[in-house]
Amino acid sequence: MRWNMLSEKPVYANPWFRVQLADVELPDGRHLDHYLIRMRPVAVATVVNEANEVLLLWRHRFITDTWGWELAAGVVEDGEDIAAAAAREMEEETGWRPGPLHHLLTVEPSNGLTDARHHIYWSDRAEYTGPAQDGFESERREWVSLKLVPDMVARGEVPAANMAAALLMLHHIRLG
Repeated sequence: MRWNMLSEKPVYANPWFRVQLADVELPDGRHLDHYLIRMRPVAVATVVNEANEVLLLWRHRFITDTWGWELAAGVVEDGEDIAAAAAREMEEETGWRPGPLHHLLTVEPSNGLTDARHHIYWSDRAEYTGPAQDGFESERREWVSLKLVPDMVARGEVPAANMAAALLMLHHIRLG
């Protein structure tokens, strides 16, 4: 039951995403117009210290008007290595430079609407380099015990699905 995209044409573009209109053929031969959003890859990173605490950001998302815990994240610049982008974003948003990064998972947070892929990395050590350059992106940065993660997710304190998946995976890896 494969849907086939026969063509797509641009509707709108800016440096972060493109809106396209696709002509899609359904398995029964009917056609439909489907809008889609093409996006650059997103790189995400955090660190888990020896006490099994994870570095998180408490931030507001104006689009949904919600507060929640997140990991440092941002778009990958043209030609930039994804892991390097993750390390850059973590240092810019938290003031912590991660040690060697390990790929945790890659998720497609809304694959019915966008081709966005979020590449999530973690490290088991980091060096504090000073106040966050992009401190405006979050109200605060805190070390939070991984053992609290499942309850935080269940209470809705980690509203972004990509962040919840990453934190639950780190909880599993580190605590079993």
